[in-house]
Amino acid sequence: MTKTLFGGLTRRSVLKTTATAAMVGAARTLLPSGAFAQGAGPETAKATLGFIALTDSAPLIIAKEKGLFDKYGMTEVEVVKQASWGTTRDNLVLGSAGAGIDGAHILTPMPYLISTGKVTQNNQPLPMAILARLNLDAQAISVGAAYADLKVGIDASVLKDAFAKKKAGGEAAKVAMTFPGGTHDLWIRYWLAAAGIDPDKDVETIVVPPPQMVANMKVGTMDCFCVGEPWNEQLVNQKIGYTAVNTAEIWAEHPEKSFAMRADWVEKNPRAVKALVMAIEEAAQWCDDMANKDELAKIVGKRSWFNVPPKDIVDRLKGEYDYGNGKIVENSPHFMKFWREHASYPFQSHDAWFLTENIRWGKLASDTDIKGLIAKVNREDIWREAAKDLGISDIPASTSRGPETFFDGKVFDPANPETYLKSLAISRIA
Repeated sequence: MTKTLFGGLTRRSVLKTTATAAMVGAARTLLPSGAFAQGAGPETAKATLGFIALTDSAPLIIAKEKGLFDKYGMTEVEVVKQASWGTTRDNLVLGSAGAGIDGAHILTPMPYLISTGKVTQNNQPLPMAILARLNLDAQAISVGAAYADLKVGIDASVLKDAFAKKKAGGEAAKVAMTFPGGTHDLWIRYWLAAAGIDPDKDVETIVVPPPQMVANMKVGTMDCFCVGEPWNEQLVNQKIGYTAVNTAEIWAEHPEKSFAMRADWVEKNPRAVKALVMAIEEAAQWCDDMANKDELAKIVGKRSWFNVPPKDIVDRLKGEYDYGNGKIVENSPHFMKFWREHASYPFQSHDAWFLTENIRWGKLASDTDIKGLIAKVNREDIWREAAKDLGISDIPASTSRGPETFFDGKVFDPANPETYLKSLAISRIA
């Protein structure tokens, strides 16, 4: 019988990971300059990467703090804070040559929206490349204290009458997310629509940068919001509202953020980009180790990174969830995963869901070539090459994780997105 340890890891998998780490460590002792010791090094040692103050940016921050970029020859990497996802987009368009950035911690749909010119100035496409996933799970939808009596949870239908009454009074309820067509937008839309609440007609959807969510809820700017951590936990700690649902309760082990770069940078610097991905993959493994969670919270909480007290970060990192409404879940399976369950690998099937949902809500045309677009943007091949150079053997055999089931019983088959779209009662598709 295989004994289950923390966070769903098994004794066997821990031993396997430890043995792999030992072998990789021994190899690096012999080849101190990493994967490039016997061949040409990276074309450049410099890259400028952006991040938003969200816990799922941790692999980039840890790769910088722990010297992992340096380890693989990328000795001049800057990891630069961005004010919003709109700023991230604009700085990617500029590129480091224009005082912007080369790559970023990013909402998974954004590289597609940027590549197609849907969210860029003058609709000018900028080809992007997704190189790794940064995490699975652990975003949340939070509700203001004014709705405490409704005890809102996975079923948002209890909000339907309250929102309708507010709209009838002349002021629509405001629902905040972080970027149109981004992950948080799609999670809160799915949750509302599953309850019969039209996110375009029954409420007003607004954009608020992640670090500004709590302050805006405090002054009553919105009724509920969807964002990543640590902002939902901070909201609870400040007693301004409560967590209605962890997004992993909507879709268990769902993809979230990605590491993406400008495609021209990737094509120009193939060895350098692989070095960056190797550093991020190693950082993801460090972040995923439960023994490192306290240190991780202290590091990302620093003034130079999030400027947030570690107490607002650490509990949910460990899977300890106080929803703020009397619901407490210890050892939740829905904590943020950085490496386990193939969290770092960018499954193309997951990108297909994000594109399909953006078709659902009119952000992309109904005749979008989903498969063709993914083939251009998703560079899972680079992830595989980096993983192999790290000595990692547990690499997904397929680019698809297969059909995915949501909390309301809907099933998304990446091989047949049309059937999924037809099953949805609320959408913008004519």
